[in-house]
Amino acid sequence: MVLKWEDVEIGEPKEGKIRVKNKAIGVNFIDVYFRKGVYQAEMPFTPDQGLLSGTGYRTGLFQIRYDTVGYDTISGTVYGMEAVGVVTAIGPGLTGIKVGDIVAYAGNQMGSYAEESILPASVAVPVPPSVDYKVAASVMLKGMTAYVLLWQCFKLVALALYFVSGQRPWVPRSLELFQVKRAAQAAEDGCHHVIIYTKEDLVAKVNEITSGKGVNVVYDSVGRDTFQGSLACLMSRGYMISFGRSSGRPDPIPMSDLAPKSLFVGRPGLFHYTTTREELLEAAGEVFANVASGVLRVRINHTYALSDAARVHADLEARKTSGSIVLMPDS
Repeated sequence: MVLKWEDVEIGEPKEGKIRVKNKAIGVNFIDVYFRKGVYQAEMPFTPDQGLLSGTGYRTGLFQIRYDTVGYDTISGTVYGMEAVGVVTAIGPGLTGIKVGDIVAYAGNQMGSYAEESILPASVAVPVPPSVDYKVAASVMLKGMTAYVLLWQCFKLVALALYFVSGQRPWVPRSLELFQVKRAAQAAEDGCHHVIIYTKEDLVAKVNEITSGKGVNVVYDSVGRDTFQGSLACLMSRGYMISFGRSSGRPDPIPMSDLAPKSLFVGRPGLFHYTTTREELLEAAGEVFANVASGVLRVRINHTYALSDAARVHADLEARKTSGSIVLMPDS
């Protein structure tokens, strides 16, 4: 499946909706998951379910689907999970938001790979003037995910031992697994111990660092390649929190395998923790406050034109990127 650049007419926002001209668009590996069908979305998936009839986006990226008889068919799916933009129109009866406001949105609907979007006003949050719009676009989805992982799924305290398995430089860490090219960056960002899991024995290294005690919690975004090792690194009553599968879906495990150490395993989704307006504002507010104060340092290492999103996906899958990626609309 490939991405194609298309022009479509955009309409006016209806009741409860706003139109946003995107200024910067965040890129996440979950975009690749949806494009490849690892995660399923309705086909076609467009906010308002009316993109091709003129009520969705202008100049978005569409998936081209090849059917079994060899014909190319436009599915109408627009990818992308987060962006920051300026409100250009509001639907009838809306209050608390106005034309000219800078807002961010993330996760509650796909479709940010576009110059202009129509979306529910309830999913848009105000961006503080102290936060650069490119930074906000690159960090909202990732930052809220980190907030949920660290404060909702397992509330970290000073004495907790944990590690993060994966390539997510936005997650605070004590032990983290990185490829060689990211190891130096992880250390620079404050990682106490860097384990290159493709070169070292993960379980042995964690046992060495923790004097055989193991860790209270593991955050694993790699999936198949590290899942069993991550479980083995846990101490009694430890928490295994899976939040990605960049190496593939982990193999199923019998519940009885958790019994010897009374382990807990979870697969949380951000959107279950931001279902209400209050929850969304709290999570986004925490992220933006920590960015503004300098607690969160955001690395935007790659900027592409929106029309080059297909190349971005290729680079992501080839592991040619690190840090945050931002797409900039062409006009």
